[in-house]
Amino acid sequence: MAQQENGGFSSGTVLLSFLIGGLVGAGVALLTAPKAGRETREQIKELIDEAKEKAESYMEQIKEKAESYAEQIKETAASVVEKGKELVEEQKSVITTAVEAGKEAYEKEKKKEKAAKQGV
Repeated sequence: MAQQENGGFSSGTVLLSFLIGGLVGAGVALLTAPKAGRETREQIKELIDEAKEKAESYMEQIKEKAESYAEQIKETAASVVEKGKELVEEQKSVITTAVEAGKEAYEKEKKKEKAAKQGV
């Protein structure tokens, strides 16, 4: 999910700013238009209700995206941890093999030295 950037702001932020600006402009137009007070108040109420619905919709979209990103991060973290465990096990095996080879080499040299001393 690529995030588009416009001057440092995400496309969602730009869209929300545009919508809010449009709603404010519409509100100012309603207030300055020559209409009866009751009619103007009804239009303002409708405008506010519409803005509330759009804001709730936008917040729901943000919530869904955040949950999706959180799940992706969780899955990625679990994958990294699993790969780390596998790497540790591989290295543990390599180190154990090296230690065993070192012990065997030490024992061989010890026997050679003992045999050399007995032969002297």
